[in-house]
Amino acid sequence: MTIIHVDGSTKIDLETLDPDETGAVRDKVEGNALFKIERDRIIRLQERLYAEHSQSLLIVFQATDTGGKDGVIRNVFKGVNPQGCRVWSFGVPSEEESAHDALWRYHHLTPAKGMIGIFNRSHYEEVLVVRVKELVDQAVWNRRYDEINNFERLLANDGTRILKFFLNISRDEQKERLQERLDDPEKHWKFAVGDLADRTLWDEYRAAFEDAINKCATPHAPWFVVPANKKWHRNLVVAKVIADTLEEMDPQYPPEEADLGNIVIPD
Repeated sequence: MTIIHVDGSTKIDLETLDPDETGAVRDKVEGNALFKIERDRIIRLQERLYAEHSQSLLIVFQATDTGGKDGVIRNVFKGVNPQGCRVWSFGVPSEEESAHDALWRYHHLTPAKGMIGIFNRSHYEEVLVVRVKELVDQAVWNRRYDEINNFERLLANDGTRILKFFLNISRDEQKERLQERLDDPEKHWKFAVGDLADRTLWDEYRAAFEDAINKCATPHAPWFVVPANKKWHRNLVVAKVIADTLEEMDPQYPPEEADLGNIVIPD
């Protein structure tokens, strides 16, 4: 299993990272068995987090089109108590959202105490798509790196742990996944002609992702670059990082009421 942890102490170059890498875990069967262990850890620890009601966890997923954001969320959080977990997906801003500052629509959806919040795309769109498609001036998106860092520091100071995952697939893998969507009528809803236009901007998006990771990686809000060509490896890496983080947070059940042992349930 390969985990690339970026906390600001070093810079990464996406072109040097192999999206096919799986480390010592070479076999899908072994990988899936390890994944189930990590997912069970998440389920147990999330119950304690929800009961404790004093910490929260924000998990961010970013990737190019077909990178696997939906799939990893569906697999990793299967079995988690939905009362303590919320998934938010961000597309084109609404009229109301556009009338506010760039981070407004994200801030009010960050997780409350006891909750896990999952962002499928996130505040990083404000330095990704707006940069690549030139929706705002360079001076605008360039200052947003500092604004994002300040935003994440605010959340961390208030008890929210932050994990950010970039699901790293190759250009060839993206082509295969787009073709699969075309070949399977049940996946046509996931295909948009606009995806092909974005594909021509592959290099521009890669540069934008690399800058976002390097400029906004901190010890309190690290990035994890996940080799994601192999879906089983992607799921295993994400699950292990989340489970390990929940272990570090060490949520505890609240104290029980006194004298519960003396209570008799009436007929």
